[in-house]
Amino acid sequence: MKARKNGLYPALSDELAEVMKSGWADTELRDLAPAEQSAYAAKRRAALSARFPGDRLVIPAGGLKTRANDTEYAFRASSEYVHLTGDQTEDAVLVLEPREEGGHDAAVYLLPRSDRENGEFWLDGHGELWVGRRHSLAEAEALLGLPTRDVRKVVAELAVTADEKPATTRVVRSYDAALESALAEHTTRHGDEELRIFLSELRLVKDDWEVAQLQAACDATAKGFTDVVRELAQAVATSERWIEGTFYRRARVEGNDIGYGSICAAGPHATTLHWVRNDGAVRPGELLLLDAGVETHTLYTADVTRTLPIDGRFNDLQRKIYDAVYDSQQAGIAAVKPGARYRDFHEASQRVLAERLVEWGLVEGPAERVLELALQRRWTLHGTGHMLGLDVHDCAHARTEAYVDCVLEPGMVLTVEPGLYFQADDLTVPEEYRGIGVRIEDDILVTADGNLNLSAALPRSSTEVEAWMAGLSG
Repeated sequence: MKARKNGLYPALSDELAEVMKSGWADTELRDLAPAEQSAYAAKRRAALSARFPGDRLVIPAGGLKTRANDTEYAFRASSEYVHLTGDQTEDAVLVLEPREEGGHDAAVYLLPRSDRENGEFWLDGHGELWVGRRHSLAEAEALLGLPTRDVRKVVAELAVTADEKPATTRVVRSYDAALESALAEHTTRHGDEELRIFLSELRLVKDDWEVAQLQAACDATAKGFTDVVRELAQAVATSERWIEGTFYRRARVEGNDIGYGSICAAGPHATTLHWVRNDGAVRPGELLLLDAGVETHTLYTADVTRTLPIDGRFNDLQRKIYDAVYDSQQAGIAAVKPGARYRDFHEASQRVLAERLVEWGLVEGPAERVLELALQRRWTLHGTGHMLGLDVHDCAHARTEAYVDCVLEPGMVLTVEPGLYFQADDLTVPEEYRGIGVRIEDDILVTADGNLNLSAALPRSSTEVEAWMAGLSG
């Protein structure tokens, strides 16, 4: 345990060391019931075991990352680890060890409670008196429904077992460099990539518990958007930062955090897809594009966008552009259903936008020509949606044939988010269009007979948005 270089207590007396060892109550939590997620996580591990028989599988949670000097970024466990365990502990590792008779024995390697005999709990910068109590291994075992072991031994134990019982070892890379290095002789990049792809595709269809988490994320997000509308006057008096802070407060109260950097884009900033500086002016008469999502305590995130008139009323041009995007989104949502191609909702949305751009004289038609050449992309820029779940862009490592070229199934959750963006320096459009950006985004669950809009609590049409804002400002 390394002392701080310029600490005020350079030495530790034997008397103080002895005093700190004793006089502490027993805080062990007993008779703990398994967490609700544990049964679902067990089914996911069973699917993983069936896919890689005979292979040792290693899935790390990742560790803290330095922000500056001796301060770290807030920790967020890897989605692969969380999905398979329900745990969110830093430096943890899930190991599936193959059995000779088939299947796997799963265990989670975790950091035990801080040692009070050697003073770790109060002398170490990550000791419990500094950062808070953590579960004992016995407590974690009861909550997760998994055997637990000391993570400080994981590198040595896995390296030894790999030598003694040769087997293909697969590791989810990029989260634990020490683990990867220790197992380097027993893994291959191709084998590890196969594991990551499978774990990504395992999340394509959500179970009932996951759908409930995403609904909770959307409900909390709706509250955050409502908070922002109520505080628009303060944002006008300050900047986009007020909007960012207002939504962040709700995310921290209702959940774990924001699921991604909030886009609080007012005026011409709304034409920048990932505007996260959020330092611009908020001016009446312009639009606010707010793209934000609450991440639940279980790390599932919403991803919702609304474009709002800052003074509560769209002008004629703003309404025309907004209604075009709304109609485009309506067409896209209608195309989300079981048996439909994943690409269908994108193509339906883009067709509406292409037709409007031709109608407005901004691009030469007909719409079929525009779509064939993808000319609408000058003003639509991005795809119309993506999978959603533990990651805002969930299942990102899935194969193209399993994702973009797939057929939709009940339990899939995706965003539908068309937009039109007229850059402030775009000389191909009339001047009055320049600096206007509109996006509308909702989180859509594929159901057995169609779809369900999980974020439907927030109004979408221009008239509904105006009425909602008027009610909140009144």
